Amino acid sequence: MRSKVVFRRLLRNNQARYGFVALVLLVGLAYVGPFFGAYDWTDKDFLSFLSPPGGDHWWGTTSIGQDMYAVTLRGMQKSIIIGLLVALISTGLAAVVGAFAGYFGGWVDRVLMWGVDLLLVLPSFLVIAIISPRLREGTWLWFVALLAAFSWMITSRVVRSMTLSLREREYVLAAVYMGIPRWKIIFRHIVPNLSSLLIIDATLNVSGAIIGEAALSFFGFGIQPPDVSLGTLIATGSGNATGYPWLFAFPAGLLVALVLSVNLIGDGLRDALDPGSNT
Repeated sequence: MRSKVVFRRLLRNNQARYGFVALVLLVGLAYVGPFFGAYDWTDKDFLSFLSPPGGDHWWGTTSIGQDMYAVTLRGMQKSIIIGLLVALISTGLAAVVGAFAGYFGGWVDRVLMWGVDLLLVLPSFLVIAIISPRLREGTWLWFVALLAAFSWMITSRVVRSMTLSLREREYVLAAVYMGIPRWKIIFRHIVPNLSSLLIIDATLNVSGAIIGEAALSFFGFGIQPPDVSLGTLIATGSGNATGYPWLFAFPAGLLVALVLSVNLIGDGLRDALDPGSNT
C-alpha cells in the first residue's frame, strides 16, 4: 500500500514528472538517436573538418572530421552507463557495510567504521587521478570501480545509525529468537526497511557520478581515447568554445540536461518518500 501512496505522490510532483520525461527523452536520444544519423561515431569525413552544423552533419564536425552528433551521443551513452553502475555499486556497498556495522556492533563496527573514516580523509580526486592513468590499457570498468570506491562512505554512516534503531524492533528480535541467521535478518528485515534512503541515495549518486566522471575526464584522468564521454568532449571543445562553439555547446548542454533531470527525479522521490510530505 505504501508503494501506491509513494507512486501517487511522485505523479503529483511536477518536478519529478518533468525530470522523468526529460530523462526518458535524453536516454532515448542517446541510444536510439544514432540510428537516425548518417555517420557512426568512429567515421571520419576527410572533406569536412570543423564544419558548422548543417547538411549531413547536423551538429557539425570535429577537427579530425568526426560527426559531432554521433560522437556526442556516444559520449552520453558512456556517461549514462558510468552513472548507473557507480550509483548501483556505491549504494549497495553503503547498505551492506552500514547495516553490518550497525547490527553486529563490537569489533565488526569498529573495523568497518575505521575503514570508512580512512576513506573519508583520503583525497579521492587525487587518488583517482594517480591510479587511473596506470589503468589506461585496462577496461573502463576499472574507472567505474574507482569512482564507486569513494562514493559510499557518508551514506554508510547514515545506514549504520538507522540500523542501530532497527535492530531493536520487535520483528527483528522475533527473527533472532526464531534462530534465523544474522546475515539473513540484515537482508530480509534491515535493508528493506532502509529502502527509502537507499533509493534516494542511488538516484542522487547517478548525477554525482556523471559529474565526477566528466570532471576527471576533463582533466584527462577518466575515459581514455579512442573512447569518448561527455567529459572528454567538453575538455576537447572548451579550447575552441568561442571559435567553434558546437564542439563545446552540445556535450555541455546535454550534460547539464542529464544531471538536472536526474536531480529533479531525486528531489521528487525524496518528497514522495517523506511521510510528512503533503505533496
